[in-house]
Amino acid sequence: MQENLKFEEAMQLLEEAIRLLESGTLSLDESIKKYEEAVAYVRICNLKLEDAEHRVRILAEGKDGAVSDYPFVGDEN
Repeated sequence: MQENLKFEEAMQLLEEAIRLLESGTLSLDESIKKYEEAVAYVRICNLKLEDAEHRVRILAEGKDGAVSDYPFVGDEN
């Protein structure tokens, strides 16, 4: 498993693993292996998201070190 995958790559691989698992075409051994891969991709995605959240929090800190927590409002277009 590649820890240096980009978030989008790990997410794409996770989605593919889920599609294969849901297809019902894999043997039990293949399903277990694919499930283990999917769990690893979930962990990679979670680490990437936690890192991004930490970096955003650092950027959101005020000069006095106080952090203003407010919900992210995405582009609704």
